[in-house]
Amino acid sequence: MDTTSGTLDEALERLHATGPEFNGFLSNHGPMAVEALVRHGQARTVHRWLDVYATHLEDVPSTRTTITDANWQEALGDPRRVTDWTAYLTRQVAERPWREVLAEWWPRLLPGIAGAATHPVIRVGHAVRTLLEQGEEEPRIAELAHAIGYWAARHTTLPVSVRPSGTTAPDDALAALPHVANQQASVIDGLAQLPGTAGWLAAAESLRAPQGPDDARDQLTALVRAATHRYLDYGHGHAVLLVHAATAPNAILRTLPVLPRELWVASFGAAWAASAALTSVYSPDEPLPPLKAGPLSPEEVFERAAAHGDEHAIKLTDTALDVASWTADGDDRALLAALRSLDLITPGEG
Repeated sequence: MDTTSGTLDEALERLHATGPEFNGFLSNHGPMAVEALVRHGQARTVHRWLDVYATHLEDVPSTRTTITDANWQEALGDPRRVTDWTAYLTRQVAERPWREVLAEWWPRLLPGIAGAATHPVIRVGHAVRTLLEQGEEEPRIAELAHAIGYWAARHTTLPVSVRPSGTTAPDDALAALPHVANQQASVIDGLAQLPGTAGWLAAAESLRAPQGPDDARDQLTALVRAATHRYLDYGHGHAVLLVHAATAPNAILRTLPVLPRELWVASFGAAWAASAALTSVYSPDEPLPPLKAGPLSPEEVFERAAAHGDEHAIKLTDTALDVASWTADGDDRALLAALRSLDLITPGEG
């Protein structure tokens, strides 16, 4: 095992001795952040970063009742059962290939993408990327089990169903969404306002419906790019939660290669609904002034994010670097969005 892989596995093992949340409801971003740090050449910073971050974390919650193939439905969406869920999914990936387990649970969990402000699906996306790119070592398979289990425990459906049926591209569709009346609300209370927000459903459903799996993947790519670009101008509405409007669909995009193609269209639909919801709940009406920055390489931008240290800034920068890699000439707006997050986010604010 090389030093980089060893660092990641050591960090994951440290994190698996902590709970998936702290301070009552804040998600443990450690597994996602350390994966991004390692992937982008910052392995040397991982344990130092984790030493600081771990001071906020809590112990693994106590178990309650064993979850089985026969009774899992009654435990779905019960955060008190999160350790039961982790144990159940750990048994699942020990008995069967992890891809098979993920393909089984993905359609069960996808309707609950809104749970914990989309953190569980983002954690799944980071775990899948690790397994695909860095190998199937035991701590990485264990991380996938933790991520799926967390999603099952926090499974929460949106209060409105969205079925895209129009002709609008993702960037224009995001721009056209009306905003909820009270943007100072919690995530749950903000989402609860969507059904009563005039014109919201019509705007959300104006998005063009994908014509098959490949088109769904292409539209998902366009959505990640659009949400990342939008953060540059509107991230100040909620510097932390609007990160997830980009990182949640990107997590789904990262997971598509290991999912059956017949799940791709539904996966895009869930990604769009989550991104659109967060955009409406937290986007401000007026954009920020343009951000001026000299020429920077993607590597330099990520180094700045690592030095900044906030887990949300690290995750948004990780997604911005994905977006920048999709075109031969890069993507300056995506990199500027990452830099914007460093200005807007105070390390440790949530």
